[in-house]
Amino acid sequence: MADSIESRLASAGVTLPEAAAPAANYVPTISWGNLLQTSGQLPMENGALAVTGKLGGGVSLADGQKAARLCAINILAQARTALGGDLSRIGRLLKLTVFVASDASFTEQHKVANGASDFLVEILGDAGRHARSAVGVPVLPMDAAVEIEALFEIA
Repeated sequence: MADSIESRLASAGVTLPEAAAPAANYVPTISWGNLLQTSGQLPMENGALAVTGKLGGGVSLADGQKAARLCAINILAQARTALGGDLSRIGRLLKLTVFVASDASFTEQHKVANGASDFLVEILGDAGRHARSAVGVPVLPMDAAVEIEALFEIA
């Protein structure tokens, strides 16, 4: 298919990783009815945390956006696993909740979140347009700079 999610990933030069196993006592995704919720995803790349620290305290806006994009890639990897390998079952991305580890003076969490939002619209098309919250927090697990969870409607 010329305009599939998989073809858009390939065009963007993105190969989805294997979905990460949970790091504690939770499940990576849960579905009910036609909804799929992912647990928070960190900016993992090649099996390692790629961006650590706080925005406004050593982590640049560009690095924060890269972290958010990596979280979005990992969200799609979790969705692919939950959907039996078939991303075409995604009907719509309904909501992203973006947590940004931030110094108290940093106020551009929304711009960090665009790293994920822009990528997901690029890959999912209109089905990737979503509601969103971007929240500054003092610290995230493993000193990650960003953590993102997603809610999908399944077609």
